[in-house]
Amino acid sequence: MASEIRIDKWLWAVRLFKTRSLAAEACKKGKVFVHNTPAKPSRTINIGDIIQIHRNPIVYSFKVLNISQNRMGAKLVPQFMAHVTTPDQLALIELLKLEKDNNRAKGTGRPTKKERRSLEEFIDDQPVFIDEEWDFDDVGM
Repeated sequence: MASEIRIDKWLWAVRLFKTRSLAAEACKKGKVFVHNTPAKPSRTINIGDIIQIHRNPIVYSFKVLNISQNRMGAKLVPQFMAHVTTPDQLALIELLKLEKDNNRAKGTGRPTKKERRSLEEFIDDQPVFIDEEWDFDDVGM
């Protein structure tokens, strides 16, 4: 087993990126860091290195536990890396999940049954004000 490996190959092998070319592209764009320094795709990593991947707005951190030249099954990944992302970043992930669940872009379709019922309940609870001075004859109807 090798003691060092290219970072793009390792990122692909531990399934952080779908293809090696995507891992290399992320390195070229400056989204992958090793010990807080930007990493080129050809940068070699060793056991014990901390790798950070910037996926806006979150920074994921991983510790290299072992090195593999080949892509592995998902069950084997914990033997090769440890997820050491800081708690504040993990909290940000949870906030983004909650925000995503509660928001729907305007005009993206009909409300769900639950949304419709809550909207109807909200509307039914509102008092109705009728202006008794209003007369349709004044506006030409």
